[in-house]
Order: sequence, then C-alpha cells, then structure tokens
Amino acid sequence: MKLLSHARRFSLIGFWPQGQSTEVKNKQPIPIMKNTFLFATALAFAAVVPASYAAEETAAVTEKQDIVDVAAANADFSTLVAAVKAAGLVETLKGEGPFTVFAPTNEAFAALPAGTVEDLLKPENKEKLVKILTYHVVAGKVLAADVKAGEVATVQGGKATITIEGETVMIDGAKVTKTDIAASNGVIHVIDKVIMPKE
Repeated sequence: MKLLSHARRFSLIGFWPQGQSTEVKNKQPIPIMKNTFLFATALAFAAVVPASYAAEETAAVTEKQDIVDVAAANADFSTLVAAVKAAGLVETLKGEGPFTVFAPTNEAFAALPAGTVEDLLKPENKEKLVKILTYHVVAGKVLAADVKAGEVATVQGGKATITIEGETVMIDGAKVTKTDIAASNGVIHVIDKVIMPKE
C-alpha cells in the first residue's frame, strides 16, 4: 500500500502517467513518463544562466583593470603592449586618466611596411614612437554612443578626424571594429589600422 501511495503522489507532479496502474505485476518495470519538454527546458535554463553570470563577471573584472592590464590580457594587442613598453608609456596609461584609446590590433601593425615596427621599437626611435602612440589616445572617457563626427584632439597634440557613415565609424581612415572595452581608467576602441600624426 505504501508503494501505491507514493505512486499517486508522484502522479501529481507529472512523473507518473495518470490513469495507469501502479501495481507491480510479474516483476515488470513500472512505466515512467518521459517528460522531455521539462527536461529540455531545464537544460536550456542551466546553459543560459551561467553564461549571463560569466559575462557580467568578465565585465566586472575588466573594470577593475587599467588600460594597460586590459590590453596585456588580450592576445590581439601584444604588439601594441610591446610598443607601449618601448615608448615608456606604461605608467602614463596606468594613471588615473581617464583615457580613450583607439587600439590597433596585431594585424594592423603587421600591415605597416616591412621593418616599420622593428624600427619603431628601437631606443633611438623612442620619441617618434611616443608621438605615434599618443596620437591614438584621447583625454577623457568617450564611449561609442558619445562619438561624433569631426576633429578630436589627441594626447599627442594633433587632431584626428572621425567620420561616421551609417554604423561605420572611422578615425583617420581606420575602421573601428569593436567598441567600449571597459577599463578602470578609461575605455578602449579597437581599430584595424595604425594611424599616423600629421607632420
């Protein structure tokens, strides 16, 4: 009788088929309902919830790291980080800021004429390297939503030109491919070309 009582209790939550005998005859297995819909829903929920938590946790981590730390943690910025170190700008970009950095990827540096990067990293070319890198930096935290077409003053002293066509944003001919990478002292926007200050 206890078995029958438990079976009726399970039927209330959908695991036991309604109207089906709960008696065990000839030791045959008791049929169990395949509740595939609930099972699939549970799996989907389990997959989505951790992902959202992970995204929020990643954003929180990057906001605790400064611009140099965020760039150093991204393999696509290894050349940029090497250049920042060679130019002696690490402490500057770790400063309070805030800064907006238009960061060229490794591919952007690789697209420069052969030997250019190697020459720029030499100690005797430090001053030129500093000018190029600071031309990629704007004082203040400028998010993608705040970007406007026109000239923008860079930390180097020159002015870069921003153009907007539809959803495409360009700065001195370099396309902005990713925006609003948060850092504790500013924000990074990724560009596909190294931009050069005007002489």
